[in-house]
Amino acid sequence: MKRALFAGLAAALLPTIAAAEVRQDGWNVRGLTAPAEIIVDRWGLAHIYAASERDTYFLQGYNAARDRLWQIDLWRKRGLGLLSASLSPDYVKQDRAARLFLYRGDMKAEWARYAPGSEARYTAFAEGINAYVDEIAAGGKPLPVEFTLSRSRPDHWRGDEIVRIRSNTLVSNAKQEVLRARVACTGGLAADRLRVRLYPDHTPEMPKGLDPCVVTPEVMADYLLATGEVAFTPGAAPAPAPLDQAAETARLDGSNNWVIAPSHTATGRPILANDPHRSLLVPSLRYVVHLEAPGLSLIGAGEPATPGVALGHNGHGAFGLTIFGTDQEDLYVYALKPGDPDSYRYRDGWEKMTIVRESIPVKGGAPVNVELRFTRHGPLLFSDPANGRAFALRTAWSEPGASGYAAASWLASAKSWSDFRKAADHWGTPPLNLIWADTTGSIGWVAAGLAPIRRNWDGLLPVPGDGRYEWRGFQKAATLPQVKDPTQGWFASANEMNLPPGYAATPPSFEWGERSRMDRISKVIASKPHFSIDDAVALQMDTHSELAPRLIALSKRLQPADPDTRRALTRLAAWDGDLSAESIAATIYETWATQHLGRVLAAHSTTPAAQAVIDLGSPDAALRILETRDPLLGKDPVGSVDAILLESLDATLADLRERLGPDMATWQWGRLHTIQVSPAIAPLADPAQRQAMTVGPLGIGGSGSTPAVAAYRGGNFAVVHGPSVRLAIDVGDWDKSVFLNMPGQSGDPGDPHYRDLFPGWAAGHYAPLSYTRAAVDRAAERIIRLKPAP
Repeated sequence: MKRALFAGLAAALLPTIAAAEVRQDGWNVRGLTAPAEIIVDRWGLAHIYAASERDTYFLQGYNAARDRLWQIDLWRKRGLGLLSASLSPDYVKQDRAARLFLYRGDMKAEWARYAPGSEARYTAFAEGINAYVDEIAAGGKPLPVEFTLSRSRPDHWRGDEIVRIRSNTLVSNAKQEVLRARVACTGGLAADRLRVRLYPDHTPEMPKGLDPCVVTPEVMADYLLATGEVAFTPGAAPAPAPLDQAAETARLDGSNNWVIAPSHTATGRPILANDPHRSLLVPSLRYVVHLEAPGLSLIGAGEPATPGVALGHNGHGAFGLTIFGTDQEDLYVYALKPGDPDSYRYRDGWEKMTIVRESIPVKGGAPVNVELRFTRHGPLLFSDPANGRAFALRTAWSEPGASGYAAASWLASAKSWSDFRKAADHWGTPPLNLIWADTTGSIGWVAAGLAPIRRNWDGLLPVPGDGRYEWRGFQKAATLPQVKDPTQGWFASANEMNLPPGYAATPPSFEWGERSRMDRISKVIASKPHFSIDDAVALQMDTHSELAPRLIALSKRLQPADPDTRRALTRLAAWDGDLSAESIAATIYETWATQHLGRVLAAHSTTPAAQAVIDLGSPDAALRILETRDPLLGKDPVGSVDAILLESLDATLADLRERLGPDMATWQWGRLHTIQVSPAIAPLADPAQRQAMTVGPLGIGGSGSTPAVAAYRGGNFAVVHGPSVRLAIDVGDWDKSVFLNMPGQSGDPGDPHYRDLFPGWAAGHYAPLSYTRAAVDRAAERIIRLKPAP
């Protein structure tokens, strides 16, 4: 098997690198309390060595500003509702929406949920960012080009602001509730089976008192503005993404992870692998960093705007994550009091909304005064006084201790399974499959995160806000599933429904990822009794689909008259399911399964109005309906299956002829399935700058159903989701661990580390995750020696 690692080559070459080739810098930094070092290695990974934990987190913030200042400054302004002050009056609506979702509770309760000392860490991190911002203002460091393009300046931070921002939380049930209500209104609730598949098998129930037709997409406008990215469209104010597109984007968020016991590895040491799937952007949504101080040793990936890391290792144990499917949102529908739109029906009376008045500063203009309304359940998203209705959202992520990934603070010092369990017990959001492996050989998994208790409904549709549908607190952490040292010798998760058989509690959700990635991962791991780091890399790059054989099996009985259709079916029948960039069968299958099968099925099975909501639907949902001869197929389900398959395949071939030409032999998957990423600010740049900022295009293999996730959205095949970062960790022999960050570590288009990891990300060539000081010194490209400023 090809050795798909930079690490082996690097180990051979790095000892020959002369010390003179290592760039040396000396900086005086105000706010630093003792001398320190940042060693940047050949892959852009910053290794931070400081004399105290406080200085380490200070320098993590300082270094984040060095590499990613524009990205993190925009993250803060978006989250706090401060875009208008920095950019233009066009962002007032987005600022108002963001402020609806800020944490407004007791900060003492907030900090108490995180590891001791967290407030000091966040404060130090913010102070480090501020120190770098001050150096820019004094002319000592360059201002990133994006600030020039946007005619803005970076702001100062406070530590508490970071945890108050909640609009970046990875949950999405509210969007699904609205879409399900739209399908129920236009085609009946059963038609939602065409759109998504529920796990475990479940029939949604219409909540008593809900008219689904009153739930319109405009209800979610503020939510979508608050949780959406910042757009730079000259001459146009930001608009919320279409609801179906936003829901699909959220559905694609996920990850793979697995952990292998020493008894099943080639070295006798555990292996932990993780590749979180997020929107593929430049700069990357993740940042890999190494933190060292007395009492602190931590390396891995996290959000660049937050201290610490969320996946990686601490020299004692390694930890990773994927999204667990807990439903942490509910949309409430209220009856407004006649003549008083600020009061709503609750039980036998009327309850007043809380009104918060704030002033939004505006660049070049007067502040805009806004009113934010809150019900007992949460922020008011939409009010329709003319029809006597209003809508608000309850979320787990508005609870104390539920800032995204902030509970990872407990993992920094975890040394054992019991320490890891304690960290999981404190986890708020997002809900996760947390995995662990330590140097004693223990491995395990815990489902973590706040899981609301719903006694009398399933959480799949909006509910009346009159008191009949209330959360009864949250499930105790100990009731969520977990396993230590599994008897099979490994554990894996890929966002699938993984509640164990006989799970006693009410399922925390019915909305999970489909199983194809997990099925492939399980098959590969089970086939390798001596699993290695190379095997982990190969599995993260695996482009085989376990979803494809299901459609091919259904198509075996087809007998088309058209020769092109017969040729297509012959190719599919001989195909091994590998969605490589060179595969022609992959092109036919993916276009059929994702672009035409669901649409034709919906046209045969429901109303035109419902079809418009369902659109392409989920391939897993469509296949389930065809496989089970669902009643939606009508009186002749077998005939309907064949007719739907043939009609959708004919549409597929016509589509591909138009896209790629008449010669089927030229229909390679990589011609359609390409990745190209540009930063959001690119529309403000000139052509030369845009070109410098753009990464790609490149044709790649995989899809949303393969372990090597390369998911696309809607009617084109441009890759928008995949692994933002990949880690494969050799637990105990840490320097043999490897990583990739897509497309690079730096956010500066002029920096070599802006895109240097992109070719390796696409081809499976990983970089070493150097951990020991000797390995870091060998890999050094630049050494920044820092001293306290006088």
